[in-house]
Amino acid sequence: MDLGNGYGHLTYSTLVHPGDTWPEMKNSLVTYVPEVKKRFNPDAPMGVSLRLANASVEELLAKPEERTWLKKFLEDNNLYIFTVNAFPYGPFKGEIVKERVYEPDWTTEARTKYTMHIADILAEVTNQPVEPTIQTAPLAYRPKANTPEFLANFNENIYRVIAHLMNLEKKTGRRIKLAVEPEPYCFLETIPETVQWFNEKIYSLAAAERIAKLSGEPLSEVFGATRRYLGVVLDICHQSVAFESIADDIDQLSQAGIPIFKLQEAAALRVDQVDAEIVTELKKYTGTIYLSQTTELRNGVITRYLNLEDAIAAWESDPGPREWRTHFHVPVFLQDLGPFQTTRSGIDDALRIHARTPLSTHLEIETYTWDVLPEHLKTGDITEYVVRELEYVRDELHRQIAAIK
Repeated sequence: MDLGNGYGHLTYSTLVHPGDTWPEMKNSLVTYVPEVKKRFNPDAPMGVSLRLANASVEELLAKPEERTWLKKFLEDNNLYIFTVNAFPYGPFKGEIVKERVYEPDWTTEARTKYTMHIADILAEVTNQPVEPTIQTAPLAYRPKANTPEFLANFNENIYRVIAHLMNLEKKTGRRIKLAVEPEPYCFLETIPETVQWFNEKIYSLAAAERIAKLSGEPLSEVFGATRRYLGVVLDICHQSVAFESIADDIDQLSQAGIPIFKLQEAAALRVDQVDAEIVTELKKYTGTIYLSQTTELRNGVITRYLNLEDAIAAWESDPGPREWRTHFHVPVFLQDLGPFQTTRSGIDDALRIHARTPLSTHLEIETYTWDVLPEHLKTGDITEYVVRELEYVRDELHRQIAAIK
C-alpha cells in the first residue's frame, strides 16, 4: 500500500510462498496476494513484491502471453509490482538451500543476464508511477571472494547492469533500480564494508569511465546514474545479526550518499545470555534448509558461525556467558519468544527515523521462514500471519509519526 505523505509503499515478500517456477509463483499470486489485500488494504491499490527465480524469468521471456496474464492479473486485482526479489536465482523451497542461495554469484554471466532480463520484464509489466527495485545478492559468498580477479569480475558485471538500466530507461521511459543486500558471511556483510565498496568501486572516476563506455553516455550523466540506479537493501535482520546499530547504519549510508532503495523490516533471534536451557530451546531452530548465520559476542570479541548448529557445538565444547544473534527470520509482531527475544527493536528504530525523515520509497516485510518456523510461532494460517506483520509495521510507523506531531 502507499503509506501516503512521502512515507513510501509497504508490502510483504512473496518469497514466503512457493515460487521456484513460474507455475508455482503464479499459483501463489492467485491464492494468497488478493486475500492479503482483502484483509489488509481492500479499498486502495496494493503493491506486490514478486519473487522471480530464473526458471520464472525464462518462462516469462519465452511466453508473451504469460506477461500479458501478469499485467491483467495486476489490473483486475488493483495490484502493482514495485519490487522483485531476485536474490535466490534457483530453488528456495522444499530442498536444502544453504550457501547455494548465493549461486550463481555476481562474477557470472548467468547472474548478470538474469538481472537484466528481470529489468526488461519489469519495464513491460509495471505501469504505476513507482520506480521498481530489483533486490539482489551481496555480490558473493565471502569465502569465494579471495582474489583480485574475482573481485574485478563482479564489479564489472555491476557496471554492465547499471549501463543496461540507463539504456532501458532511455528506451522505455521506465526507471528500474538495482539494490544489493548485505548479508552475514558475504562479501558485503557489514554497513562499513558496504560503504567502502560504494566509495571505492562505484563512486570512483574509474567506475564512471567504465559505465560511460558501456552505456554510451557521457560522464556527466554517469555520475548521477550511479545513485539513480544502484543502491542497497537495508535488511534490519541482517545488520542486527552483525550487532550493528540500525540508527548508526542509516547514518553511515546517508553520510556516504548511498540510497536505501528498500528498507526491509525483518527480525532475527536474539539471545542476551546463552545457557543450557536456551541452547535446548534453540535446537528447535536448527536443521533447516536455510543458512542460520550466528554472530557471537563474548568478552568483547565477535565470532561468526555459518550456522546456528556450529555456534551450539562451540558452546557445548566450551560453555560460558556470551550473546548470540542468529539469522533466522521470525515474526515481526513478536518481541518475546519465551526463553529469548528478537531484534525487533531495530525495526522500531528504523521506523522512528523514517517517520522523521523518510528513508526509502520501498518498505517490505521479509519473513520467508514460514515453512521452517516452530509450530508455536505459526499464528493462524499464512495469510493471517502475513497480515499481522503488515499491520504491525503500518501501525508502528503511524505511532512514530504521531509521536513527532
